[in-house]
Amino acid sequence: MNIYLLQVANGIGIGMLYFLLAVGLSIVFGLLRFVNFAHGAFFLLGAYLCFQCGEMGLNFWWSLLLAPLLVGLFAWLVERFVLRHVYALPHHFHILFTVGLALVLQEAVIAFWGPLGNNISPPDLLQGVVMAGGFVYPIYRLFVIAVTAVMALLLWWVLEGTRLGAIVRAGSESTEMVSLLGLNINRIFSLVFALGAATAGLAGALAAPIRGVDPFMGVEALGIAFVVVVIGGLGSFSGALIGGILVGIVQSVMSTVWSEGAHLMIYIAMAAVMLLRPNGLLGRAS
Repeated sequence: MNIYLLQVANGIGIGMLYFLLAVGLSIVFGLLRFVNFAHGAFFLLGAYLCFQCGEMGLNFWWSLLLAPLLVGLFAWLVERFVLRHVYALPHHFHILFTVGLALVLQEAVIAFWGPLGNNISPPDLLQGVVMAGGFVYPIYRLFVIAVTAVMALLLWWVLEGTRLGAIVRAGSESTEMVSLLGLNINRIFSLVFALGAATAGLAGALAAPIRGVDPFMGVEALGIAFVVVVIGGLGSFSGALIGGILVGIVQSVMSTVWSEGAHLMIYIAMAAVMLLRPNGLLGRAS
């Protein structure tokens, strides 16, 4: 029984990371109606910037702060000077531009850091395990759950309790109405896009000590992010949270029951949700 309890706990930890990865993709789609296939590359950049900060002698705490900020700044520049010019184009142009951006970033990572993966050690304070009876759990994973839970509350407050959140929610219903209110919709788009990328960068930085870093982790992250938002519902914050935890638990528990099919099961779960609720668990009908 303890092994399954451990796997559920692991699944919650991984699922919270998946939420942090996917929520930016979901929010950006809800406001911009723009599907960003470069989102996994922001996760990749966050992980490698965390690694690079460590190589430069900065401690992990600085890495955890700087990585998402730099990813968010980079995403703001990309949105401001590149992506803004393709919003009005058909959706297949969105796919071409963002897939191309993801490939460029992946190749840049390979050119700068090499094609092989690297490992990152958590800080001494977060090494070791917590033992409660027969239950043993790594301290770093508890830290990840705590950080992502705080970030979830902070993002919820931003979206539900601030003027920016009200504008984002209104924009998800009608960007034209927001523009008619005299608000600078382009500035809001840039801010939301940067925020979504920064959360993905933070997820990458937090995931790096768990799985290490490699140039192809962005592709895997993108697939999982899409599974999470499809299960939870595109444009839904709560859906991204529920979808992330569900995917994490399914993947973690299945790694014990059927290790070869653990990754496959998350896509089966997505297919089942799509058959029963085509708009996702908490998604709105178009």
